[in-house]
Amino acid sequence: MSDVAPIAILYQDELLAVVDKPAGLMVHNSGLARGEDQFLADYLRDQLGKPIFLIHRLDRGTSGCLLVAFDRDTASALGQVFMSREVEKDYLAVCRGWPEEQFTIDHDLDGGPGKPVKKPAITGFVRLATGELDIPSGGFETSRYALMRCRPHTGRFRQIRRHLKHAFHHLIGDTSHGEGRHNRTFRMRGVHRMLLHARRLSFLHPATGVRIEALAPLDREFAKALDLFGWDHELR
Repeated sequence: MSDVAPIAILYQDELLAVVDKPAGLMVHNSGLARGEDQFLADYLRDQLGKPIFLIHRLDRGTSGCLLVAFDRDTASALGQVFMSREVEKDYLAVCRGWPEEQFTIDHDLDGGPGKPVKKPAITGFVRLATGELDIPSGGFETSRYALMRCRPHTGRFRQIRRHLKHAFHHLIGDTSHGEGRHNRTFRMRGVHRMLLHARRLSFLHPATGVRIEALAPLDREFAKALDLFGWDHELR
């Protein structure tokens, strides 16, 4: 497990940590692993020398803030914090088109493969910036894109990705729910990752009640995507 750089720690105390998950690394072994043998949970366990209890998940292609606990009691308490919806999770996403400035998608989602039951799923979106590339698209002379702040109020399987597809503003780099033509446009410009980043995580510490806030910086490839349009790296 030496071919992955040390995982950046955004916040840590004796009970828990917020880490910066790299894009392309699976969080843990699951039915979606498909033969993968490298997992963030294993790297963290070796790096920190502690047991690791995952409080939530991020898709393989997503980067940014991930919360872990170091013991079962803290994990259980953090699970209750998440259930109370006192947690704020803000993501940055680059999507096709120019969505309206602010909107909410309330669209039930199933639980993924083998889990057909649909449950309520709500995501709030704010448009932070818009831009165009000089590539014809849909009868227009240019292709339009937007940088979005996404705040999921529920935690369904691939919720942001599927809600953006539902709104016809597909996430760039998403090979499952996106649009291949737009994904290829970004790959031709050196951007090969899914453009979804868990920028900010804010929650109440289960032991102290103090609000903890962690911010994950953009990685080089996500920053490269923003540079295509001259967008500010500090938007959140």
